[in-house]
Amino acid sequence: MTQARARHILVSTEQECSDLKNQIAGGADFAKLAAEHSQCPSGQRGGDLGSFGRGQMVPEFDKACFEGPIGEAQGPVKTQFGYHLLEVTERS
Repeated sequence: MTQARARHILVSTEQECSDLKNQIAGGADFAKLAAEHSQCPSGQRGGDLGSFGRGQMVPEFDKACFEGPIGEAQGPVKTQFGYHLLEVTERS
């Protein structure tokens, strides 16, 4: 089964998510921004969610993780939890 490893930043607004994405594109550190801004407990680990298989995450997040590019900030991805900025760090 295909596995992905990803990190994310969860925020409450699309605008905040877009602003963080722009900061990362400008050279800001993803992990540092996750620790400062993410509403998910994973923020304290730089947003690291570990490895997971298809279907283990909510559908919108799952699709981005398994169909999007590796090593590139993606988002905003809207789910029932809020807006995610995510980066797939590996897929196997």
